[in-house]
Amino acid sequence: MSRIDDQLLSRLPLADINRVTFYKRDELTADLICCDVIIAEATWSFHEEVAGWDLLLNHLQKLPQFRLDWYEAVSQPPFAVSKIVAFCR
Repeated sequence: MSRIDDQLLSRLPLADINRVTFYKRDELTADLICCDVIIAEATWSFHEEVAGWDLLLNHLQKLPQFRLDWYEAVSQPPFAVSKIVAFCR
């Protein structure tokens, strides 16, 4: 996936999202923040270096009881395994 845009977000309707999980991958010199969005049996995977990442975050934050503290929870400590479910239906 090269970019996140409105067309892609239309394929991720909020009412259909079952789970949103953020995690990080150790990329040797830096951590890469990633996100999996689960709809039915499909998993959509994204990471912070994809153009439009901010559009995805704005979209997901509209989910009821979405954990707005997900970034702080997943980013610390650096280079340690970290995973957080920010939304679960």
